[in-house]
Amino acid sequence: MMSHLDGNALAGVLSEVFTFDPTLARARCANCYSVDVLARAMVYVDGSAFVVRCASCDAVLATVMDGDGRRWVSLKGVSAIEIPR
Repeated sequence: MMSHLDGNALAGVLSEVFTFDPTLARARCANCYSVDVLARAMVYVDGSAFVVRCASCDAVLATVMDGDGRRWVSLKGVSAIEIPR
């Protein structure tokens, strides 16, 4: 049986993953399965909120919102991200 660690075990690996320009990452839309770089997505800005939509089917890929001194990120519409190495 495999034992588990808490989320702090991700600190090293995630700090390596998120050191790139995220607009160069290729995201797969969970709705239409189209794969494209985030730079080609359609972004709608409303105050401190960003809504990122798939350029192929217009489904919501991600949302980014600032509030209460925090930044909230949802990637609910992305089924996978290919990260450049």
